Amino acid sequence: MLDEENNNLKRKIRANVLRVMKATVKAIVVYVIYIVLMRLMAPISMVFPDFQQIITTFVLVYIVLMVVGDLVSGSIFQHIFNAVKASFVIVYLVFTLNAGIFDYTFGNLNLIIDLRLFLVIAMFLGLLGLAKSVLQAINYLNEKSEVARV
Repeated sequence: MLDEENNNLKRKIRANVLRVMKATVKAIVVYVIYIVLMRLMAPISMVFPDFQQIITTFVLVYIVLMVVGDLVSGSIFQHIFNAVKASFVIVYLVFTLNAGIFDYTFGNLNLIIDLRLFLVIAMFLGLLGLAKSVLQAINYLNEKSEVARV
């Protein structure tokens, strides 16, 4: 009896350590990709000074939501954090892109870029991610209720 509890505890610890390692590796990979892309887009940061801050904020919040979602994997909270992550992408894009109209002034030159098509496409992709998370949560709850009935 004591040996069985000890083995069960070891399995839970091993599963949690693997979950933490997976979340850490994913976070490091995303951060390395961010560093590489920011070095490639350095000229854009010179023209648009707020660009780096916008991207940095987005990447940091996304990584935190991704790590927390991985840490609570195997529970309903995983699907909740995936839905929050998809919603965050949609809301952040709308606020940072000023609803799709980008206006910037270079001295006497006024530059207006219409990014509404890009915004709509990105929002639809975000909505697909949100719908996927909701359907996965419904499936998870359905599986849990079936196990409880048996």
